[in-house]
Amino acid sequence: MANSQLAQYIPVLMLLVAAVGFAAGTLMVSVLFGSRGRRTRAKDAPYECGKDPIGEGSARFSVKFYLVAMLFILFDIEVVFMYPWAVVYKQMLAEHATRNLILGSMVSFLVILFVGYLYALKKKAFDWKS
Repeated sequence: MANSQLAQYIPVLMLLVAAVGFAAGTLMVSVLFGSRGRRTRAKDAPYECGKDPIGEGSARFSVKFYLVAMLFILFDIEVVFMYPWAVVYKQMLAEHATRNLILGSMVSFLVILFVGYLYALKKKAFDWKS
């Protein structure tokens, strides 16, 4: 029995060996056949869409940006949870024991998220200007 369970991992091991072999092989081929040109200061400079890099490398974002991004992710995940529920809703209605439970659980989930949305509106979390 232990031998048959161990044999199930052979395809995973073969895939791992193939992936490492491919990565090492492409690196070796690149080193062997790659052309080596002269390095100049212009070639080593960072390239940004044809413009000379002037100023700071990365701009600083406001904390509001990250707050809105996290709120977007929160409400996006809400939709992700609603899809499977909507798919099985009709099937679960056929079961009489869970008729009120399935609707009640989703309504309570939406109420909690709506209260969080109202709280974010009250705190002006969606206001970009301030």
